Amino acid sequence: MYRRVAIIGGGAAASALLSELLERQLPQPLHLDWYTGGVGAPRGVAYGTRSDKHLLNVRAASMSMFAAKPHGFLDFAQRGDGSIAGTDFLPRRLYGDYLEAEVARSLERARAAGHDVRVLPFAVDALVPENDGVTVIHGEENARVDAAVLAIGSLPPQPLGGVSEAALESGQYVTEPWSFLAGAQSDAHPRKVVLVGLGLTAVDVLLELSALWPNATFEAISRHGLLPEPHLKHASAPSDDGSELIESMREAPYIRTWIRLLREAVEQSDDWRTVVDGLRPHTPSLWALLPEAERSRFLRHARWAWERVRHRMPPQVMASMQALEDAGRLHRRRGRLQAVDVAGDKLHLDIRLPHGKGIETMDADLVIQTVGLNTDVRRTQHPLIRQLATNGHVAPDPLGLGVVASTEGRIMHGQQAWPRFYAIGTLLRGTLWESTAMPEIRQQARNLADRLLKGE
Repeated sequence: MYRRVAIIGGGAAASALLSELLERQLPQPLHLDWYTGGVGAPRGVAYGTRSDKHLLNVRAASMSMFAAKPHGFLDFAQRGDGSIAGTDFLPRRLYGDYLEAEVARSLERARAAGHDVRVLPFAVDALVPENDGVTVIHGEENARVDAAVLAIGSLPPQPLGGVSEAALESGQYVTEPWSFLAGAQSDAHPRKVVLVGLGLTAVDVLLELSALWPNATFEAISRHGLLPEPHLKHASAPSDDGSELIESMREAPYIRTWIRLLREAVEQSDDWRTVVDGLRPHTPSLWALLPEAERSRFLRHARWAWERVRHRMPPQVMASMQALEDAGRLHRRRGRLQAVDVAGDKLHLDIRLPHGKGIETMDADLVIQTVGLNTDVRRTQHPLIRQLATNGHVAPDPLGLGVVASTEGRIMHGQQAWPRFYAIGTLLRGTLWESTAMPEIRQQARNLADRLLKGE
């Protein structure tokens, strides 16, 4: 058992690991240092929104914080409203409340059990992993721990290529939509807003700003101009266990073959969602079979399609998007952003159209970058990750999907894994692919807690 453990990060993954560690009956007291970064703990970015318009894209019954207590969130929600059903898509704000309540309960249990838990509301400046432990540095303080876990979530978003310094300095080009939404105020002035990206982040921005700015119109640009697919109104289950499809995919780990197999499976199913959802438990092991060239091919040609069917909208959110389009307030466009610069009191955009159709230009009062999670360690400005990468303590995933790590979450340096330095959550996307949603993170937290408490 590692007696002293550091968790670096203040979001949902860190909260889940902290609570898993403190929920166990332990033979000896645990010393736990939780470096929350000082902002948003334990809600993090994902559940820090206070808007009831922003819904979970997973049904309530599947959003427990603990793998061993699968209905934890649903029980929490129903204590406040008995009419809530397990199939409902609830506000992310409510899930943030649940995280806070569970962390508070775990900390209270820890005090009663004699554990030494320090919640440290500041960022870590540097980490120095070694084979027998990790040194944690913040300010003038150094702390030696038996093991450390990176649980920092996604990296700060970076401006897309082609965005000029003048555009960034104008304040009219927004790279961090969540901090922008937190400060947005009601305003009846007409304005044209361009969103770059059409995933779930774009949907949340549209829901919020369309209500706050009733006279705004929105142009949304993405490679294929498509919104995420919706969930069905009622939950559905696969007609079989999908074992034949999974085995066929294992036998031929090539993206083109997988796409053909998936299309055939969808044609034979009552609804394509059951096929996609049936893959979820097997995704990490399937991803592990793909060589780097095939992973790169997936990212170039199929990622966009997978993301929009895998990460779906609640049906009521889809209805809101349709209403915006029907009212003429939302227009979706196919294309890629080439350049953004200041033009008078507006921003001027160059957009490369598909199929070699040239460049289209447009002006906007505001441009919001909504391209999704940033996991590219190679280009990040995150101070701690830059320190770790510069000193060779972590190896960036070659495709920009976090850090190189073992399937157990041990961080790699060169060809070796640090025995006592781990990651959890988004930084493991290159290893596991599906590593951002709570159902996956809670299982990671449980497995990692087991390893830490066994001293493995």
